[in-house]
Order: sequence, then C-alpha cells, then structure tokens
Amino acid sequence: MSIKFTFSGHESFQCRQLWLKKGYDFIKQGRKFTEEDAVVELGVGKNMVAGISFWMKAFGMLDKDGELTEFADYILDSDEGKDPYFEDEATLWLLHYQLVTQNIASTYNLIFNEYRREKIEFTKDNFIAFVLRKAEELNISQINKNTVATDFEVLTKMYIRTDAQSKDKEDTFSGLLTELNIIQEEKRRVDDKLEVFFSIVANDKTEIPDEVLLYGILDNDNFDKSISLYTIEQEKDQIGSVFAIGRTGLVNKIESIATNTKYKKYGIVFNDHAGIKELQFKVKPNKFEVLNNYYGN
Repeated sequence: MSIKFTFSGHESFQCRQLWLKKGYDFIKQGRKFTEEDAVVELGVGKNMVAGISFWMKAFGMLDKDGELTEFADYILDSDEGKDPYFEDEATLWLLHYQLVTQNIASTYNLIFNEYRREKIEFTKDNFIAFVLRKAEELNISQINKNTVATDFEVLTKMYIRTDAQSKDKEDTFSGLLTELNIIQEEKRRVDDKLEVFFSIVANDKTEIPDEVLLYGILDNDNFDKSISLYTIEQEKDQIGSVFAIGRTGLVNKIESIATNTKYKKYGIVFNDHAGIKELQFKVKPNKFEVLNNYYGN
C-alpha cells in the first residue's frame, strides 16, 4: 500500500469554532460543498468553503464518499447530538483524537505519533527537515517545503492561542483546540535570533475523562477482548501516542476504568500475567455506549 502525505487542502485556514457545525448542518440538508451557492448558504468566502470541507473530513465528520459519519451525528446533530457547540472540553479531546487518527491531515498524525517521541522540543524548521527525511525514506516525491511550513503554521493556530486571538471577543478566529494546551510554545533568543520552540510533554493528562480514553482504546478493530498496555502506550494512533500520556498516568487511568462500577457489565480487568500487562474485556463495549456514560444517555 502506497503511503501518501497531505499538507494542504485547508486553504491556509485553521478550523474555526463553528465551522464543523455549520458544515454538518449544510450536508445534513442534502447539500454539497461544490454547489455554486455554498458560499452564500455558509456565509463564508469560496476558499473558506473549501477549508470547511477539508476540516469536516480531517475531523472524521465526513467519510471518503462525502457522507456524514456516525461520529458526526453523535456529536453534532441538532436534536440528538451530545455537544453540537463544543461546550464540553471532553468533546475537544475527542476532536483532537479524530484529527490525529483519521490521518487526512498528515502533520497532526506525524507529530503526535512519531515526531514528539523523537524530539521533545522542536522548531518549525526541525519539523520540515523531519518531513523531508521521512518522505525520502518512504520514496515519496514532490514534497514542497513551503506547503509543509504553511501547514505547520495552521497547526500552531489550531492549538496555540495567540495574543490576537485572546483580544478577539467573539473568539471566532481562534483555533478549535487551543483550550487543550497540549502543545506548548516558547520564544527564545538563539545566536541573536528569536526562535520559537514547541513541545508536547507526555504527562498524566488527568483532565481527560476516562470515557474519552476508553473510546480511543475501543476505536480499534485489531483486538478482540484483550489489548496490551504496551500497545495502548506506544503504538501508532493509540491513546498513549495521540494524547501524549506518560506510563504512570496511563496505568492510573486504566486502573480507574477497570474498577469503575459503571463498566461492571463489560467485565473489564487490568491483568499482569508474567510481566505482560493487559486490559481485558469479557464483553467488548460499543465505543459510543461508553461515551453515553460521560454525556448522559
């Protein structure tokens, strides 16, 4: 299977606060982003329509055929949706999870799954060099440095609140995931030049609800009724990688899930057999049913 990287499609716009809901309602009406009057209906410019379409796919709200997904309906439906206006931080963590694991926008998948483990602190130029090296290893040609640079800047706007965003009362232009504080930014002078360094620290992440983490564990067809701690912690698109959770925090969370009476019917056990720690299920729960425990049925 050929590997493909995508560093464009958003027209240089980070996903804004109301774009996913706006896009969802538009598609729900049976409309398409390619229609001529989409600009009028959505109330944004032509490039922004393309941006909304891109982010709908990148956040797993639209499938490859342009159909709304179960996840989109679960969160965004006006009548039944659990959090259509993203008022709960748990929803933002779910959106972060979707953005990384959908791998429509390659920068997010590469940074959280791989690059943050290689380099705790990095600059934009460091990341561009990593992408070029990775592309060479995988025989991927035609990677444009400027496109990668712009994509990285979009990521920083998505996750890091700037002074300009803070002053914006409506907060319309701030990135969707700034409240998570998962990416830190620090400006330092290096050789008389001001450099911006970014870091993603693996820590306990106690603020992420157990249900969000269990959703991420269950969003995996590769295991039946048991999954090792190593897989959960280290492997691509697993919660340890996606949320940058350290070993201690992960073990605490898994123990909390295993002992929670809400999940008794699933027979969840955290086992340590011959040094191999495993999360086991008597019955593998439905991932949305697990989220219902958080949002309320």
